[in-house]
Amino acid sequence: MTNQLRAVLLERGVILPKRRSCLAKRLDEMMTEGELKISPRALRLLQDLREEWASLDRRIGSYDDELAALTRDDEQARRLATIPGIGTINATALLAAVGDASAFAKGRDLAAWLGLTPRQHSTGGKTKLLGISKRGNKYLRTQLIHGARSALVHFTKRQTPIGAWVRQMLTRAHPNVVVVALAAKLARIAWAVLRHGRDYDHGPAMA
Repeated sequence: MTNQLRAVLLERGVILPKRRSCLAKRLDEMMTEGELKISPRALRLLQDLREEWASLDRRIGSYDDELAALTRDDEQARRLATIPGIGTINATALLAAVGDASAFAKGRDLAAWLGLTPRQHSTGGKTKLLGISKRGNKYLRTQLIHGARSALVHFTKRQTPIGAWVRQMLTRAHPNVVVVALAAKLARIAWAVLRHGRDYDHGPAMA
């Protein structure tokens, strides 16, 4: 939607800010104050696109509110949502997909089911780790990777075992590799929270 708006205006020599919030504010100002020197037909197109964008934002906001309410009302979802990088969307998605996670004997099994564990290749008696398998639920895998990316800075600043692990990983691996490894760890943590029925433990502070 925003790309369409940009394209329509770019064709007419108008460049808008990159950030969505700034783009919306500036576009509304330009249309309200009559700054746009474009044809009535082009203006109607922009107004229609802007209204559709606003309508989508309202609908998304309504869905977000509903997910937040579901998370508050469900004990398991509430616990999952306290895990950094999980939040309400991933918490409800995990519950919908795996329930209480009783189908998985351990956390690594859930991570493997999501396709977040490395593939292995054996040759000449040696085992080599390859990229992640990308099996299982693609939506959940993608969401957990997005969540891990957003939580990466949070963990690097924490003086906890996970924080130390993330910082060490970043010294020897590309950030994208660390993000995927963190997503797998988040899957294991989610399994433990579901199976043991306990709140997420942020871990003891390190001296």
